[in-house]
Amino acid sequence: MSATVHAHEDDHAHDDHGHHHHKETFVTKYIFSQDHKMIAKQYLITGLIMGAIGIAMSILFRMQLAWPGESFPVFEAVLGKWAPDGIMDADIYLALVTIHGTIMVFFVLTAGLSGTFSNLLIPLQIGARDMASGFLNMVSYWLFFLSAIIMIGSLFLEAGPAAAGWTVYPPLSALPMAQPGSGMGMTLWLVSMAIFIASSLMGSLNYIVTVINLRTKGMSMTRLPLSIWAFFVTAVIGVISFPVLLSAALLLIMDRSFGTSFFLSDIFIQGEVLHYQGGSPVLYEHLFWFLGHPEVYIVLLPALGITSEVMSTNARKPIFGYRAMIASIIAIAFLSTIVWGHHMFISGMNPFLGSVFTFTTLLIAIPSAVKSFNYITTLWKGNLQLNPAMLFSIGLVSTFISGGLTGIILGDSTLDINVHDTYFVIAHFHLVMGISALYGFFAGVYHWFPKMFHGRMMNKNLGYIHFWITAVCAYGVFFPMHFVGMAGVPRRYYQNTAFPMFDDLTDVQILITMFAIVAAFTQLVFVYNFISSIFYGKKGPQNPWKSNTLEWTTPIEHIHGNWPGEIPEVHRWPYDYSKTREDGEYVIPGQDFVPQTVPLQDDEEEMSH
Repeated sequence: MSATVHAHEDDHAHDDHGHHHHKETFVTKYIFSQDHKMIAKQYLITGLIMGAIGIAMSILFRMQLAWPGESFPVFEAVLGKWAPDGIMDADIYLALVTIHGTIMVFFVLTAGLSGTFSNLLIPLQIGARDMASGFLNMVSYWLFFLSAIIMIGSLFLEAGPAAAGWTVYPPLSALPMAQPGSGMGMTLWLVSMAIFIASSLMGSLNYIVTVINLRTKGMSMTRLPLSIWAFFVTAVIGVISFPVLLSAALLLIMDRSFGTSFFLSDIFIQGEVLHYQGGSPVLYEHLFWFLGHPEVYIVLLPALGITSEVMSTNARKPIFGYRAMIASIIAIAFLSTIVWGHHMFISGMNPFLGSVFTFTTLLIAIPSAVKSFNYITTLWKGNLQLNPAMLFSIGLVSTFISGGLTGIILGDSTLDINVHDTYFVIAHFHLVMGISALYGFFAGVYHWFPKMFHGRMMNKNLGYIHFWITAVCAYGVFFPMHFVGMAGVPRRYYQNTAFPMFDDLTDVQILITMFAIVAAFTQLVFVYNFISSIFYGKKGPQNPWKSNTLEWTTPIEHIHGNWPGEIPEVHRWPYDYSKTREDGEYVIPGQDFVPQTVPLQDDEEEMSH
C-alpha cells in the first residue's frame, strides 16, 4: 500500500513541477487558492475576525448584566434603535446572546480552529503534496466565508437577528410571528447554518481521505503525530453528526415557511389556537444535541491534539502513553455520540432514558482523564521550555480539568435539576469547551506561526503578557459564575431586578464583567503581535523549536507541493526527544531530538509506547 502511495506521490511531484512554472496571479494565489497552506491562513484570518465580533457582543451583554437599566453611549452607538437613549432593549439582548454563541461555537472554534490547523498540518505532517482535493478544499472555505457573511448580515435586518439562544429551540425558531427575533433573522440563521454544514462536510471528507491515502512512505498510522490523529477523528465525528443538524435545520425551515409541523404542537398565541398539531419540540432537541454534544469534541479534540504536539516538543520528552492517547481520542469520539441526552434531563424526556445518559456521560470522563494524566506525566521531570505556546498548552490542561469536574455534576440527572439553565451551565461549558479550545488555538498559532508566515517569529514577551492576563481573567470570569449559578440565577435573562433574592449577587456580576472587559482588551495584544510579526517579526531558523515532525523539513519559503524534489521517507515515530543509547549518549550526539526522517541506527530500538 505505502509503496503505491509513494509512487503516486512521485507522479504528483512531477505534476507539481510542471505547475510551478505557471505564473500565479494575485487572485489564484491569495483569493481562490487551492494550496492548503494559503487556505489555512484564510480560515485563520476569517476566524479571528469572527472571534473579535463574538467577543465584542459578549462585552455588550455583560455590561447590561452588571449595570441593568443603565444608559451607555456605546450601546446607542453600536445598537442604534435597539438601545434608545443608551438603554439596551430586552429583545436585542437575547439576539446578542444567540449570535455570540453561534459565532463562537461554529465560526471560531469549529471552523477557525479545525479549518486552520487541519489544513495547515495534515499534508505537512503526513508527508503529502497537498490535500486529496485542492478544489474541494477551496470550495469548503468559500462556503464557510459565505455562511459567515450571511450570519453577520442578519445583524442589520430591520426586525433584528435571530433570537432564541444559540440552540434555536422551537417554538421561538419555528413560528415567524413568535417575537421580533423569530422573523427574517431566524431564516438567515438557518440558511447560514445549512451552508456552514455543507462546508464542514466537504472539509471533513477531504481530511479523512488525505490521512488515509496520501501518507508518505514509512508513515504508518502508529507513526502519525497525535495532532493528526485528533484532526482525523474530529473529521470522522463531523461526518457522522453534522448531517443530523442539517436535517433539523431543513425541517425547521419547512415548519417556518411551508406549513408543516415537525416540531410544533398545540400552540396558542394570545388565546388563539394555531393549526399546528402532531409535532414535538423535544424531537428538535434530540436532533440538535445529536450534533451539539459531538460538537464539543469537534472543538476540543483539535485543541488537545495541538497540545500533545506542543507539550512533547517543549518538555523535550516523548509524549507519555502514545497508544493510550490514540485509544482515548477514539473512545471520546464514540462516546460523544451517545451522551446527547444529558442536555435534556428536564425536557420531559423519559426518566429511565435520563439514567442511561447519566451512565454514558460519566463513562466519557475516563478517556478524558487518561488524556489529562498523560499530559501531566509528560510534563513530569521534563526539561520545560516555557514559551507562550507551552504556557497556553498547560493552561488548556488546567481549564480542561477544572471545567470537566463540573461536568460530572451536570451529567448526573438528579444533580442537574438544581443547576439546569443557570449560570452554572455557562461557567462549565465556557471553561471546558470555550477557554480550553481557545488556549489550544493560541498555542497552535504561537507554535506554527513561523511555518505559516515564512519563518517569522511572534514576539515572546507580548506572548507572555497575553497568556498571563488572559489566564487570570478567564478564571476571574468563569469561576465566580459557578456560584452565581448555584444561587439559582437563570441564564438568558437580560436583568434580574425582578428577583430580590438575587440583589446580593450584583457585585459578583460587576466583578465578572470587569474581568471580561480586561480579557477582551488583552486580546488586542495578541492581534497587535500577530499582525506586526507577519511583517516585522524576527526571522527564525527552519526548525525553530527543534521539533521532530515532517513540517519542519519543508523550506521556509512556501512552494506549492511543500517539498522540492522527493518527499522525505519516515523511519520512526514523532516523539524521539532526549532519547539516549545504552552508553547514555544522545542518538545524534549533542542533539536532544531525532527527526522522523533519520533512519534507525544499528543498536537502536523504535519507541512507540
